[in-house]
Amino acid sequence: MKKEIKFLSVDEQLQIIKRGAVEVIPEDELKDKLTKSFKENKPLNIKLGCDPTRPDLHLGHSVVLRKLAQFQELGHQAILIIGDFTAMIGDPSGRNQTRPPLTFEEAKANAESYLAQAYKILHPDKTKIVYNSEWLGKMNFEDVIRLASKYTVARMLERDDFTKRFKSGIPISMHEILYPLAQAMDSVAIESDVELGGTDQKFNLLVGRDIQREYGIEPQIILTMPLLVGTDGAEKMSKSYDNYIGIDESPQNMYGKTLSIPDDLIYTYFELVTDEPIEELKKIKEALKNPDINPRDLKRRLARKIVEMYHSKEAAVKAEEEFDKIFVKKGIPDEMPEMELNYSEEITLLDLIMKAGFAPSRGEARRLIMQGGVSIDGEKITDAKYSFSPQKDFILKVGKRKFMKVIVK
Repeated sequence: MKKEIKFLSVDEQLQIIKRGAVEVIPEDELKDKLTKSFKENKPLNIKLGCDPTRPDLHLGHSVVLRKLAQFQELGHQAILIIGDFTAMIGDPSGRNQTRPPLTFEEAKANAESYLAQAYKILHPDKTKIVYNSEWLGKMNFEDVIRLASKYTVARMLERDDFTKRFKSGIPISMHEILYPLAQAMDSVAIESDVELGGTDQKFNLLVGRDIQREYGIEPQIILTMPLLVGTDGAEKMSKSYDNYIGIDESPQNMYGKTLSIPDDLIYTYFELVTDEPIEELKKIKEALKNPDINPRDLKRRLARKIVEMYHSKEAAVKAEEEFDKIFVKKGIPDEMPEMELNYSEEITLLDLIMKAGFAPSRGEARRLIMQGGVSIDGEKITDAKYSFSPQKDFILKVGKRKFMKVIVK
């Protein structure tokens, strides 16, 4: 017996689906698909592809994952495609040079970490996980030639990043040109109805529509989401720019980093990375226009909300209390990591910072010291050559939120 799915009306679904979206291509076809789905009581196949190039996720990744989760809530089938095969090609989207490919083993290991974090957003029992090596790995050279014959070089070079690289004389490898076609075959394999992606993926997603037609499949709808600007208010959120808020970060870091975003990103973050109802979003937008309301109060509310989503309400309250103690009352956290040093053994401040894991390189550690971002027991040290022989336990502070209790033995 066919299971009855209680779908919302098409208009109600569209209101939720379009929340925060940049483009729906084409919207009239999406409405037709939703209408057919509603009448036939059959869920749509919603595709999100991810190449596990990194093992960790941040709020920037959550934007499109949350859209996939919204489709789940509406009763549709979420299909998460792990690009273990395409990760070995390397997605050229937004790149001004060839992306280093991963090994199959690296892609598999990253995928495990990716899924563990993605399930903080998606419903595990409602998510279909597939690996594109299942079909791409079975294609022979004849299959690849037939696929390549269905798209022209001229159209491929219309892609912004390829156009820029071609005009600048920067090499474009043949395997990069195959990437959009490989991603399109994912849409063919699962008969995708809707594919989600960031605005930087628009070209790839549109190729998917074209290739589906070539294989006699009704073309998918494209839904693009904005690239979340990071805490610096300038670049898209990325670990490379150190402007990210990690999904797996501690409540304290998550809260503190959220409070560091510029005021003009408050509404965007509420809209894209939280589940605040649409009516509540309207109130937040109005509040931000009110000169009597301090944006910092809304930012604190946002920070609590984000911590609550990925940890708990109790963790959010504690993170706020901890933040106030450190930054408002200028105290130190109740809990912090610890490490041991030998009594009277001389150590440089640079080595201490590196030993604590508070800087990715000695150059960065040196910069932090010279900019006044390092202190021992509250005493700021700006001499990058400073060394000392510890006589007793002390607190090392690096930057605004990194504390280490050093036990001297």
